[in-house]
Amino acid sequence: MSKQKKAKEPKPKKEKAPKEPKPPQVVFAFRLAEADRDLIHKAAGPGKATRFVLDAALTAAKKALAQ
Repeated sequence: MSKQKKAKEPKPKKEKAPKEPKPPQVVFAFRLAEADRDLIHKAAGPGKATRFVLDAALTAAKKALAQ
């Protein structure tokens, strides 16, 4: 006796909400000493230095404009 497997019906895909387009991004670079870089990495934690510096810079800029 051979058993035949029934083909499973594919699950219907969920409809995704359309994503809002992101504004174009640019690069903003600056130079700093190795010791300062190491300090930022230590404070931010593994893999989070870019976000840390970006948040700090944006917070400072918003504070400067509010004065």
